[in-house]
This record gives sequence, C-alpha cells and structure tokens, in this order.
Amino acid sequence: MTRSTLRIASVGALSAALVVIGGCTTTEVMPSHSASPSYVSTYEAPPAYAIAPLTGEQIEVGALATPSLAAKVDNHPDARPQIGLERTDIVFEELVEGGLTRYVAVWHSDVPSVIGPVRSIRPMDPDIISPLGGIVAYSGGQSRFVEMMRAAPVYNAIHGQRDTDDTFYRGDNADAPHNVLVKAPEVIAQHLDLAPPPQLFAFSDSIASATATKEGTPTAGMDMRFGGASSPSWNWDAASQRWLRLQTGGTPDTDANGAQLSAVNVVVLRVPVQVIQSIPTTQLIGSGEAWISTGGATVRATWSKSSMTAPIRLLDANGVAVRLAPGNTWVELVPLGGSLAFR
Repeated sequence: MTRSTLRIASVGALSAALVVIGGCTTTEVMPSHSASPSYVSTYEAPPAYAIAPLTGEQIEVGALATPSLAAKVDNHPDARPQIGLERTDIVFEELVEGGLTRYVAVWHSDVPSVIGPVRSIRPMDPDIISPLGGIVAYSGGQSRFVEMMRAAPVYNAIHGQRDTDDTFYRGDNADAPHNVLVKAPEVIAQHLDLAPPPQLFAFSDSIASATATKEGTPTAGMDMRFGGASSPSWNWDAASQRWLRLQTGGTPDTDANGAQLSAVNVVVLRVPVQVIQSIPTTQLIGSGEAWISTGGATVRATWSKSSMTAPIRLLDANGVAVRLAPGNTWVELVPLGGSLAFR
C-alpha cells in the first residue's frame, strides 16, 4: 500500500469514527430559571440631622431656629454662684476693673428659665458678641459703651428700659447691684424674627477626634492669672471627660445647685489689653497665640479676628482649622500681662 493510499484510508477511518460518535451524542438539557425570590428591605435611612452652631452637637433639622442670647454676667465674689452658667453654649471671660473678670455668657441650645446676675457692658463686648447676632442682655453701663453696643448688629435688651420691664427683675440671690436677673426664654420669645447664630468654631464628631485630643500634649490642668484679684484654673477629670473649673485660690467654682462648673473645651487666647480712661479694654481685632484643651490634652495654635463681626479663627501650626469636640466651650481671654501655665 502506497503512502497516499494509507493517508486516504486513515482519513476515511477518522470520518467513519466521527459519524459513529455523532450518532451517539444526546442533547444537553439546560436547567430552567426559577422565579426570583421576593425580597423586602429592612434598611431604614438614618434621620437627617443638623449641627448646633455653638456646640457642634447633632440636633434635629430646624430644632434651633431661635436667636442666641448673650448676657454680661457678673463674676464678683458677691455675685456667686451665678444662675444658668452650667447650661451655656459658650462663656467668654475677660478682665475688667480692679483685677476682676466678667463673663459674656451665651445660651442657644439649652436655655434656662432664669439667668444672671447681669452687669454693665464693656468696650470689648461688641467685638465678642457681634458675630453671634441675636440678643445681648445687660444692666446698662457708661453711655459711650452702651452706644458702642447699640451700634453692633445685635438687639440690646437693657435693664430699666421699657421693653425689659417684664423680663428683667431684681432677685433675692444677692444684694444690689449683684441681683439683676433675666427671664431668658421670655426675652428670646420677643425676638423670634432674629436669625440663629452662625457656627463660630470648627467641630469634630467626638472628643476622641478633636484636634487637641489627637495631636496635643497630655494636660492635667491649667492655671491663669488675669489680674491681681482673678486667678482661675481648670483641672482635667477623666471620669467625666470634662475640665472642672476653680476660682482664685483653688476653690471649686459651682453653680446655683452646688455642682462644679465644667467645660468640654477650654480655649485660651493671649490678648493685648489697653487701659483706656481707667477701663481695661481687651483688643480682639488682630491675632495672637492660642491654646486649645480638649480630652485631657492641649494643642498650641494661633487666633485671629479680622473685624468686629468676624468670628475668631483658630489655626494649628500647619494652618489647619483646630476642631473642638462637641459640647460647651469656655474662652479665656488672658491678658499678655497676665500668665498661663499648664500642668
């Protein structure tokens, strides 16, 4: 058999084999599709929330549509314990005459029925209060200072004026002049046409994520001196995750119920103070050194304020906004001529 004959025979045998194999194959049965199972989602979208502008806490949308109420609160020893300070969103402490301090206390998210005692206005108060808008309550003051406050974009509620006859009164908490009290909700209710305050500071979503907590130096407490008669301090309390306030001499600073005043954030601004016509006047338009304490730690920063109505900006060493923890804040305006020490 020649090679060509062998090749033809092989091809023929292969063809025959393929025919046999083809005849033995069966059609594959494909599985049928079953009906899709029914599915009911149990997911519920989380409720929308807003941020309280002065504390950074989560609130219901539209829950804080009212204006803020700032008040010039007395800090003379005869005025203590003050009423309502434990429920403030922010407190600013400033140097006044005689080496004493007074407060600009601000309520918005939690307004007590009564606040005070309120005292007279000072020349730095328009710079502190103007960024908030809203209302300021005080007992009067030198005409030049009252005119400055009236020129600010804030409603002035002043003791002794016709519009405060039903909301300001002298209480039995102390002797005059340390006893002018204010019915806070009633004052706010009279001015619901005013806008709520804007957000003043940057906030984190927790104490653990606040700038000072993450990046700061562990701090047991801080001691400040405003003047000869005022050297308050703060101690860290790990159990409550708050700073506890003490007055001059290390005495716990308490509210009207006997509880020690406290803060989630303590912001210290080193500020120049000029004595103008015998009145210490804090200079807030400018910039300077700042220290922010949260979560048992402190971070160094800079503060700046560009105008009367501009908020105070807090930036870290990299120029990034310092984030406070959600909660209340005390801002200590410590004079450059005073002192500040951390423990």
